[in-house]
Amino acid sequence: MGGSADWVPQVLGTQITVIAQRLGRFNAPYSGPMSLVADGDRAVSHTYGIYLGARLAPRLDGYLDVEMARGSGISHASGLAGVTNGDVLRQGTADLGSGPYVARAFLRLTLPLGSDVDAVTRGVDQLAEPVATKRIEVSAGKLAASDLFDVNRYANSTRTQFMNWGLFQNTAWDFAADTRGYTNGLAVSWVTPRVALRAGSFQMPRQANGNVFDSDLRRARGDNVELTLTVLPGSGAVRLLAYQNHARMGDYRVALTRALAAQTRPDIVADDTPGRRKRGVGLSVEQPLADDGETGAFLRMGRDDGTTESFAFSEVEGHLSGGVQLAGNHWSRRLDRIGVAALRHTINDAHREYLAAGGTGFLLGDGALRYGPETFVESYYRAQVGPNVQIGPDVQYVRNPGYNRDRGPAWVTSLRANVRY
Repeated sequence: MGGSADWVPQVLGTQITVIAQRLGRFNAPYSGPMSLVADGDRAVSHTYGIYLGARLAPRLDGYLDVEMARGSGISHASGLAGVTNGDVLRQGTADLGSGPYVARAFLRLTLPLGSDVDAVTRGVDQLAEPVATKRIEVSAGKLAASDLFDVNRYANSTRTQFMNWGLFQNTAWDFAADTRGYTNGLAVSWVTPRVALRAGSFQMPRQANGNVFDSDLRRARGDNVELTLTVLPGSGAVRLLAYQNHARMGDYRVALTRALAAQTRPDIVADDTPGRRKRGVGLSVEQPLADDGETGAFLRMGRDDGTTESFAFSEVEGHLSGGVQLAGNHWSRRLDRIGVAALRHTINDAHREYLAAGGTGFLLGDGALRYGPETFVESYYRAQVGPNVQIGPDVQYVRNPGYNRDRGPAWVTSLRANVRY
């Protein structure tokens, strides 16, 4: 690029995704205010996005993404820690509405550390330009922390890969975000071909699943650091993540003690106290196997301390997932994909006791609980129809929905269509 045209925003991409889901009836001797609907349910979500970028100055790019999300998820995206449609929005602390909104608006400064470069093709939040293989990147503004940390080429997009929350992200990473999944913050990355180190700090919401950010950054922020080692065969990568959240969170043990003394159901929100902390770690592995990396496997593991309230993403303290993506070369459909994966969620003792005593979180609350790990198996097929359309079915099986052995198992079937430029 050159001249004044650099300042003119380019359309880097557009997309429309429609996901129709059906939850079958399943056994449930009792239900609570946040239970998965046992009588079955149907829902359709549709999202739209346009993604812009411009070169604002040498080595400085600006990006603006505008999205719109409509429709809903089955059971209003409640009753499961592993929500089955990552494109749906939970209802937060205020009505989000259904009109367009700014998803991302951020700057990226790139400082080369050497003369070797790689050609990078145009994509969402990425201008087509040579990029130094050794560099420092600084990103600041409104963005998604999950764009920078815990990425995995085989399990990272609900619009083209696995739909379950626990299969496109480490759900034990309670990453800083509002109800839509975005935040404000700063991240710095040191990148080389084999090693990368990233650190970032982002605003936390004022309350769990909230739409309003807490301005007290001393006591309300999400700090993250991640080491990426590209050391496996075929450019396979291992990512090690650690995080610490500071937020106005409740403590499950304190909420239980207060409820016992008052002979009432525990209320975690009533115990919200500024400056409490949550710590966690994560592991993400991606291993190309064949077909120029389009066939490959992934593994994720995650753990957080679970003492304080689940706050920004999901109600999970332990995460284990793994699966494979298979390219369509093997049945003469080169651009098609099949994915199969399994997922296991767990929660700590205090969280279990809180739910068993009738407490509710922003996703879960059956009124009682006979605990068991929440487990999923998901499989999808993605058929390429022409250059810009993908369509295909998805099936998810869940055992112990909401960690409750008294409920389920349940099946969710989906049909997904994605149109993108």
